Amino acid sequence: MSRIGKQPVALPKGVQVDIKGGTVKVKGPKGELSREFPAHMKIESKDGQLVVTRPSDAQAMRALHGTTRALLHNMVAGVSDGFSKTLQIEGVGYRAELKGKQLVMALGYSHPVEVDPPAGISFAVDDKTRTIVISGTDKELVGQVAADLRAWRPPEPYKGKGLRYLGEHVRRKAGKAGKVG
Repeated sequence: MSRIGKQPVALPKGVQVDIKGGTVKVKGPKGELSREFPAHMKIESKDGQLVVTRPSDAQAMRALHGTTRALLHNMVAGVSDGFSKTLQIEGVGYRAELKGKQLVMALGYSHPVEVDPPAGISFAVDDKTRTIVISGTDKELVGQVAADLRAWRPPEPYKGKGLRYLGEHVRRKAGKAGKVG
């Protein structure tokens, strides 16, 4: 049996779940999320918990069992607490600012990089720590937006300049040894 799939998902106060067929809608203080799940995965709400059961012990069903439970847990955690990713800006002349809801970054290109947040995502910029915080209710979307921003200027190994995740270690290279002689 799946160790993750058999664990129930606890529903915090203020979170409501609506299960109709394969569609699950989760509503909480931070927002609302909806997702389609495979029809053969049985999702039930019992005693303030969500329980996922699978129809058989086939390999595909075992894999879907844990995945379904993990996605449900992320939906519940997202609408109750929310998710966030933090990017650090390293490099001389690299900076970011907010113009309304739009994120405008100077990353060494001849033009500023302007990014509009998708629905459900918000940006916050701290000039002192040179960080960008991406927050929202959908864990998958928060991670994808953070990866898309990082892709504009990933950290390079010689000087370490670029956008990196908070706490990410960038392996550094020595560079040219110089002329000897």
